[in-house]
Amino acid sequence: MHEFQYTIPPFLKQGDRVAITCPAGAVVRDEMNEMIETLTHWGLEVVVGKTVGRHFGKFSAPDTTRAAELQCYLDDELIKAIFFGRGGYGVVRIIDTLRFDAFCASPKWLVGYSDITCLHAQVQHQYRIASLHAHMGVAYRQQQRDDESTQSIYDILFGKSRVECWEAHPLNRVGQASGILCGGNLAMLSDMIGTPSDTDTVSKILCIEDIGEYKYNIDRMLWQLKRADKLNRLAGLVVGGFTDTQDNEIPFGMSEYEMVCEKIKEFSFPVAFDAPVGHQPRNHALLMGGYYTLTVDAHQSQLQYLSAQRKA
Repeated sequence: MHEFQYTIPPFLKQGDRVAITCPAGAVVRDEMNEMIETLTHWGLEVVVGKTVGRHFGKFSAPDTTRAAELQCYLDDELIKAIFFGRGGYGVVRIIDTLRFDAFCASPKWLVGYSDITCLHAQVQHQYRIASLHAHMGVAYRQQQRDDESTQSIYDILFGKSRVECWEAHPLNRVGQASGILCGGNLAMLSDMIGTPSDTDTVSKILCIEDIGEYKYNIDRMLWQLKRADKLNRLAGLVVGGFTDTQDNEIPFGMSEYEMVCEKIKEFSFPVAFDAPVGHQPRNHALLMGGYYTLTVDAHQSQLQYLSAQRKA
């Protein structure tokens, strides 16, 4: 028997102070206004970091600046949640310079996805602290906003119960399983294998999504997960969006979902495709480190959060 104990940060309440920072890619300051307005409307006091609106090559700021700002917010006991302005690329360049002693002593919410998967994986694998896989920055803008996805962030952060349901997909594998939810961006999960941020998938429900990859590279990353024994002992698999996928002049010949099916065909755990998760407007928040039940039947898929602590 394994006892899964992941710390859930204290739920937010009106008047709490939160911060926005960009530890990876850059954002345009004016494009963050709707995010700031939304968090303020929720009754939160919003601190906007100096990395928000800055540009330094591919990044928001030099590595040392991005790391220092994130470290400041990790250490500040008055900051109850850290919202990330954008993913892109860059967290892996600073992750090993960050200290998490104060964060572990006083856990807070980390809210983001994509490149932020590196941070999610680090705090879950090393410190068993849950975090929130959710949209960021420009996704709060009216032109790109999905109200239900934004509402899902509020619901989890403020302690409201949620059940995610979506329509059945022809490639689904029916069944039911319970376990800790883990995962995020497929490219990050593949790249982190063998590092201190590696994701332990045994008896867990794994969620994957990605954007802008060539099909052959998606196939290679899925093989990497399989060869590293990340797929053979899952409790369940949730597959979100693979958006803006590219192909070569000679087509790969399989869809992204067909590639997934190929890698898991000898296993029996339930699989739910087309989940509302990923680089798309419909990107519902998920508590990575929370204990969920995944139910897949002929009509729909359902992901229900149960508890932060549970024996399996």
